[in-house]
Amino acid sequence: MTEQDRVFQQTTQVEDFAFDERVAKVFDDMVSRSVPFYNEVQRIQSDLIMDFLPDKGGIVCDLGCSTGTTLEYLTKHPKCPESTQFIGYDNSESMLEKAREKLFGQINAGKVSLITADLSNLPQLPDCNIVILNWTLQFVRPMGREQLLKTIFQALKPGGIILLSEKILANDPVLNRLYIDHYLQFKVSQSSYTDLENQRKREALENVLIPYRLDENYALLQRAGFERIGTYFQWFNFACMIAVKVQ
Repeated sequence: MTEQDRVFQQTTQVEDFAFDERVAKVFDDMVSRSVPFYNEVQRIQSDLIMDFLPDKGGIVCDLGCSTGTTLEYLTKHPKCPESTQFIGYDNSESMLEKAREKLFGQINAGKVSLITADLSNLPQLPDCNIVILNWTLQFVRPMGREQLLKTIFQALKPGGIILLSEKILANDPVLNRLYIDHYLQFKVSQSSYTDLENQRKREALENVLIPYRLDENYALLQRAGFERIGTYFQWFNFACMIAVKVQ
């Protein structure tokens, strides 16, 4: 059972955020209380993915798979083809340990494999149909993001897709402040985080999570080779994008 997130209630000295054992223990609670419409995004993302999977031999790569929630959604989707293979990559062994527990049955059945890997130094990806980056690219150093997306583009089969969920900046600074205020209200009202917890987490993430504007993410995807790009979900300063590798 996932513990309740009290990481920043118990912290006295704020350090850069890390996906360590302390965070892994409470991550599922943390992300569901911190990302607006988290479960709904997982659901509609899973539905979208089914539209792009072949009947046989499909491969899905989840980069920054954390505790394996997305992979679990996909493997349990009623329309998921039986032969589809899922590969999760993450650089946190603590997160992957939680994923192994969550996906024990699917791993034993040969449906899911998990790989320890840093996104700035990925092993070669297999030819695949889907690549998922859920709130992950924002943690990659800006100078490495374009190359990562180019690597993904090369690995995708024609007609394949990348699904990219990110925290974003608004183009207008006044709107950006407004969106952030609404997000902080959401965290307090929906998830019982205190103002002190929110402040400490914001400080911990300041040098680690570097968001881009929506148009900057589109430009990155275009430079990587994607031509068909859209936003399938947005809530204030959170956006989910889809990009198709044209046949």
